[in-house]
Amino acid sequence: MSLKSSNKTDVNTTELVISIDPETFEAAVEKEYQRQKKNIQIKGFRKGKVSRKLAEREFGEGAFYEGAINALVGPEIDSAVKETGIILVDRPSIEVNSINKAEGVELKAICITKPEIEISDYKGIKAPKQTSEITDEDIEKQIQMIRKKNARIVSVEDRAAQMDDEVIIDFEGFFGDEAFDGGKGEDHPLRLGSGQFIPGFEDQIVGHNIGDEFDVNVTFPEDYQMADYAGKAATFKTKLKAISYEELPEINDDLVKDATEFETVEEYRNDIRTKLEEAAVNQAEASFENAVMTKLIEKVDAPIPNCMFEHRIDSLINNFNQQLSQQGMDLKLYFQYTGMDMDSFRDTYRERAEGEVKLRLALEKIAELEDIEVSEEEIDNGLSEIASANSMDVETVKRFIDVNEYTNDLKVQKAVDLVKENAVIDNTLAEEEKTDAE
Repeated sequence: MSLKSSNKTDVNTTELVISIDPETFEAAVEKEYQRQKKNIQIKGFRKGKVSRKLAEREFGEGAFYEGAINALVGPEIDSAVKETGIILVDRPSIEVNSINKAEGVELKAICITKPEIEISDYKGIKAPKQTSEITDEDIEKQIQMIRKKNARIVSVEDRAAQMDDEVIIDFEGFFGDEAFDGGKGEDHPLRLGSGQFIPGFEDQIVGHNIGDEFDVNVTFPEDYQMADYAGKAATFKTKLKAISYEELPEINDDLVKDATEFETVEEYRNDIRTKLEEAAVNQAEASFENAVMTKLIEKVDAPIPNCMFEHRIDSLINNFNQQLSQQGMDLKLYFQYTGMDMDSFRDTYRERAEGEVKLRLALEKIAELEDIEVSEEEIDNGLSEIASANSMDVETVKRFIDVNEYTNDLKVQKAVDLVKENAVIDNTLAEEEKTDAE
């Protein structure tokens, strides 16, 4: 391979011209012939027994050129890219300038390259940082959770259903006289007042007794997730089969002893307050970091190849699809429920993807400007933590992780810490943003 020329033809675009010598090309053509040989068949010859010379006479001299070039392109482009020092952010577009046995091959590769980001004033970014005050009401909410965990379910036989009751119902939904898909349920548990069903549904169960059969008339919201049902009036033929309610225990020392590691209600309350205060501090720190990073993103003003945003959207959608699969769903079913298609779904991720790409580029540039380095010890410690968290050994982790990319991730995290440590807390900004919002 010989890199004949490298020219920057546009912003973030470099054109490489690469020549492949005749010997290398001939070896690739022969290898491609050998790969296809077992499937070549010509009348009068057994399948797999046709010579290369005969095959080229029958199918043309270039019968194996395409496969040979495809096999060469990857390694040859990689070598040329390494020689020029450019960083690709997408697969190059390849064109064949010339090709023949005597002179070899000349390729042109159109390369989309990583943009050069100019970033300044990343130290001293101002952002609000406010820690929420923990109130007695916050603590009481946690206390109620332990009561609910130890609640007793009491069946009701002698009264009608009330809000906050747990009921068991059968139901089937109709548009006019026609039942619709997904509108039927049997022995369905429903807590009245939970908002689990369409607005108005749960209200119409209140006042009915066990064994009652009745119609529930509702209208699907205009923004309902299944577009075909949005805004339509529906009737649900419903039967009330059971009523129960939660009887919450009194909060006292005995309950605390049985349900927690503490001896008294007072000890338990104090522990809740301590944990909520720690959580509030952590939340304030996370919100501060997010605000600082948002300000940093706003400082990125450079042309960025659209493919970088598209690749990030691909990654986000792939992650979402994996989450759906864990719930027994896929994107096709999700689109049916939401009335979306792939284009509109991708658009929901676009702003986030653009922000994440810009932030990554900014942080990588800051790591470069600040000469941020990562020690071998830091890399080993990080890989050990990953190995431990996934019940693997470090060598196995290295087979799944690009260590160079992981090292870059550590540098980026150090850049995050540097920007945050040099940021300035300014709570007047929070008040200004609140005023603007109002």
